[in-house]
Amino acid sequence: MQEITASQSVAYLSPEDEEMERQREYIRSIRDLTDRPQTYHVVTYGCQMNAHDSEKIAGMLEEMGLTYSPERDSADFVIFNTCCVRDNAERRALGNVTWLKEVRKTNPKLMIGVCGCMIQEPGMAEKIIRQYGFIDLAFGTAVLHRFPELFWSALHSDHVVLEVGGQDSVVEGMPVQRLRQDFAYVSIMQGCNNFCTYCIVPYVRGRERSRNMRDIVREVEKLRDGGVQEIMLLGQNVNSYSGDGTFPELLRQLDQTGIPRIRFMTSHPKDLSSELIRVMGESQHVLPQFHLPVQAGSNEILRRMNRRYTRESYLEKVHLLREAVPGIGLTTDIMISFPGETEEQFLDTLNLVDEVGYDSAFTFIYSPRTGTPAEKMPDQVPPEVSKERIQRLIDLQTKRQMEVMRRFVGSPEEVLVEGISRRNLQEVSGRGRHGVSVTLPGTEEDIGKIVKVLVTDVKQNTLTATRL
Repeated sequence: MQEITASQSVAYLSPEDEEMERQREYIRSIRDLTDRPQTYHVVTYGCQMNAHDSEKIAGMLEEMGLTYSPERDSADFVIFNTCCVRDNAERRALGNVTWLKEVRKTNPKLMIGVCGCMIQEPGMAEKIIRQYGFIDLAFGTAVLHRFPELFWSALHSDHVVLEVGGQDSVVEGMPVQRLRQDFAYVSIMQGCNNFCTYCIVPYVRGRERSRNMRDIVREVEKLRDGGVQEIMLLGQNVNSYSGDGTFPELLRQLDQTGIPRIRFMTSHPKDLSSELIRVMGESQHVLPQFHLPVQAGSNEILRRMNRRYTRESYLEKVHLLREAVPGIGLTTDIMISFPGETEEQFLDTLNLVDEVGYDSAFTFIYSPRTGTPAEKMPDQVPPEVSKERIQRLIDLQTKRQMEVMRRFVGSPEEVLVEGISRRNLQEVSGRGRHGVSVTLPGTEEDIGKIVKVLVTDVKQNTLTATRL
């Protein structure tokens, strides 16, 4: 195959810009092919970062001339954007990939791709070649911007095209096919430097790399002009953003763009600064919601997790947040049954959950990940103990959640309507300013609009409201 190179007219561009222009050449060449796939389907596993990466993959495929197929078994090209943070997500992804091998028997032209964090997991590339040789294309997060080039190679190859790559700079300008017109993910950084002992992310997404502030502001201004009502800033640890400024400075600049609603996740408690708390209290468009993963309530477990904060310092930051932003919605991640966790240490976590009173919590049983220090730690907690502990945690969180959410009853709220309620076609649902799901009377005409309501009741993890 003849190498496709960027045109001479872009010689003045930065290396990153030249790379993106080179990929656009591949996009144009693929679009002109008569025998390329015509339809695509993207299957996404994992976090919001993965969801946004899938939007970029879809954006590039659309520019290549492919159209979206809602059913994966009828698409010409199916790509799985994988997660390896938890073993279950990895097993589900590989199981579905194997299922497509059977689908190919009735559709010989079907192309199969696998990408995302799982590909960059140690040993996975070799496993893909050895056990999943029927795949056409596999690549890691570090080379996402090179997807058009890799897709071109897969179209002209009779064996799996595999590329893992390293983590260097952040490439701007990738096409994006947004899932919604009123809401948008905005990545501000990639990678992680924290190396929590249970987490594979630093090994598969690399060290922290932050985007330039001007590029982020420019993207948000474009989204604002396009009618987007709410953005979600994304990063493995947004608090450590360092793209020619700090995260609080970035929030101040974005607040001045006039975009109606700004959220962000995820924040590491050790990096939650007094300046960020102050900006939260002063900003007009940064919403009163904060996702602050605690993981555990025992200082000894936090130490062994390498979280680098204590129970006491975490609770102090919760206090400062609530003092600066009255009524703030607090959510968290909690992991139980970390290696060696005793009943007393688990009770420390239960007590912290009871004391804080979270609006919601993502609760997990520790899952060993190959290549992390925790995998080799002694005293792994038996499954029957883990099952009993997670149920106690869920029961407590459900009880406390109902209690803390009653603070909204009788109060006004502003809801960005996302769609028709699944339970009642005469109602719509969306997110309030504090991040809580709200159901209210409405029609399809309300979707994508911010509606003022009065909260009337709490039902499980949802508020019900009437229109004002």
